[in-house]
Amino acid sequence: MSAERGLPIATVEIVASVAAHRTLTTAQLQVMHLPGRSRRWTQRVLERLARAGLLARVGMPDFPGWLWFVTEAGARLASDAGALPDPPKLLTAAQAAGQLHRHTLAVSDAAICWLIAARERGDEFGPLSWRHEVYHPLSRRRRGARDRLVTDAAFAYILAGEGGELSVAPRFIELDRATLGIDRLAAELVRYGDLHRAKGEGGEPIWRALYPVFPPVHCILTGVPRQALERRRAAAIGLLRSHPRLSRQAEVSISFGLLEDLVNSGPFAPIFRDMREPGAEVDWLGRAE
Repeated sequence: MSAERGLPIATVEIVASVAAHRTLTTAQLQVMHLPGRSRRWTQRVLERLARAGLLARVGMPDFPGWLWFVTEAGARLASDAGALPDPPKLLTAAQAAGQLHRHTLAVSDAAICWLIAARERGDEFGPLSWRHEVYHPLSRRRRGARDRLVTDAAFAYILAGEGGELSVAPRFIELDRATLGIDRLAAELVRYGDLHRAKGEGGEPIWRALYPVFPPVHCILTGVPRQALERRRAAAIGLLRSHPRLSRQAEVSISFGLLEDLVNSGPFAPIFRDMREPGAEVDWLGRAE
């Protein structure tokens, strides 16, 4: 779309972000694409995209503002522009506002914290740097849900060194809203040990075809008061440390952080606790303050 139709220059980027992340709020899109603009300006931009038939919106009785999702025309625009590797999933208004929307939005809230940090530091991590629900096979059979691991989000953050050298830091993100029992949460995280051990037809680890190193896992906790989250974190760490499928796999790193701390302090603050050294507070790269 061009300025001749009265649409912003960043049209493709905004539409592609909504398509890639399924549903986003006005506030999230403002941070991602229009950080120097007001909330009202952002709202006007999004309304123009809606009038052009590229975005649609839905309101929630218990949720402030709009949830934006892509239309078929918007998905086609993003795909034709080469902004997305695969065709995006199209949602109805009911699906966009369905039970899973809070989880999806919280995953994006977490990822946006890395985006803000990259913008401040001069690193590389943009609106399309994270992917939702990334499937990983756990065996060669691939027969059902037990033979695969679905990661809430995966990304690769590019760190810019002082001498101009670049280093890539891949990560898995698991977002826990305290809707599962603590044993279920631990069981889901243990499956990353299964992924690390999974072998392909030639005997090579399956994950090596996807990542240069096995990505550390950050489990981000939210959904209940802070005191309950801290208890949940301690209980999950205790279960993981004693689990036989993880206790001997030093290559699998799982750390826990609170979404509240991630939003307030950013990923480079010492807000994470690793399951192997739960007494130390470290940043997302494992560095102590």
